Amino acid sequence: MSKLSIVLIATVIILGAGFLAVRGFAADETAMPQVGQQAPNFTLTSQEGKPVSLDGFRGKWVVLYFYPKDMTTGCTIEAHNFQHDQEKFLKANAVILGVSVDSVDSHKQFCAKDGLNFTLLSDEEKKVVAEYGSLGNYGVMKIANRNTFLIDPQGKIVKVWTKVDPSHHSEEVLTALNQMEGQH
Repeated sequence: MSKLSIVLIATVIILGAGFLAVRGFAADETAMPQVGQQAPNFTLTSQEGKPVSLDGFRGKWVVLYFYPKDMTTGCTIEAHNFQHDQEKFLKANAVILGVSVDSVDSHKQFCAKDGLNFTLLSDEEKKVVAEYGSLGNYGVMKIANRNTFLIDPQGKIVKVWTKVDPSHHSEEVLTALNQMEGQH
């Protein structure tokens, strides 16, 4: 075989392997649900150790927010703001569900330490986080990206926020909720 043939064969093998690697990686990624779609149903365990299912909130608005890690600066700010505005959400017939890949015990500690009394859900298996297109990397750790889905009382996604600013996010969601409520 000539050197040119060997180089061509090696190039084809390398390109083929690269293509398969990219396809394999892409297949593991789940697309983020979009506005207008039914929100994928799930059941996860709350900080109280109880199973909580999304479809159990039919008839209510749901603020489903994904966050990276309990007791970290940005996540604490975001949680405090949702807690601060919780009465306003309740008056709008809305529940707040926070989801991270932290354990139930971690959620329990976070709620106790920071006086949170809305529901935090544990997705240690990372299935729901992935199903909502919100699984990210932080170094070698898999975490939930900071994304939020506003789900209407019929279970349809009506608004999606990605890479949110935790310091103003509760206000943004409340504003959108109030606008949407007027349309429904």
